[in-house]
Amino acid sequence: MRRIITATVLNRSGVLNRLTGLMTKRQFNIESITVGHSDDPSISKITIVVQVEDDRKLEQLLKQLHKQIDVLKVKDLTEMALVARELALIKVMTTPDTRSEIKVIIEPFRASIIDVSLENVTIEVTGDNDKVEAIIELLRPYGIKEISRTGLTAMPRGTQKTVYNLNQFSII
Repeated sequence: MRRIITATVLNRSGVLNRLTGLMTKRQFNIESITVGHSDDPSISKITIVVQVEDDRKLEQLLKQLHKQIDVLKVKDLTEMALVARELALIKVMTTPDTRSEIKVIIEPFRASIIDVSLENVTIEVTGDNDKVEAIIELLRPYGIKEISRTGLTAMPRGTQKTVYNLNQFSII
């Protein structure tokens, strides 16, 4: 199962190393990890996309993460209504003739060209994994020289869907 987990941590040296070490020791495969400070510079937010075998392993992972000294809060966002984005920078080979074609391709993705040279352009795209993968596949025939991706970062939406336990209601 692919899970999206966020951890709010104290912004101290070695915290990320301890958390990834813990996950490595327990053989969890980290697909992506993003880290950045929050509105408070002493606190950072870590978003981890991880493969977990089953619910028991997920519970073990959440408990182990929460036990860490510098961890303030751990949350599994996978089943929540959330906002999630990934950033990709894609350097594509171009000629003067293909630049206009590339502009047309990236427009529906709301991507932008952030650097231009004689031989290539660098494109910035933000979105979910499917969007990033789709634009990469469309640009591949032009010759991708380099790709740099951030990994997923996520947070819960302001309003969560309410889920009712229907067993508590009866139809008369």
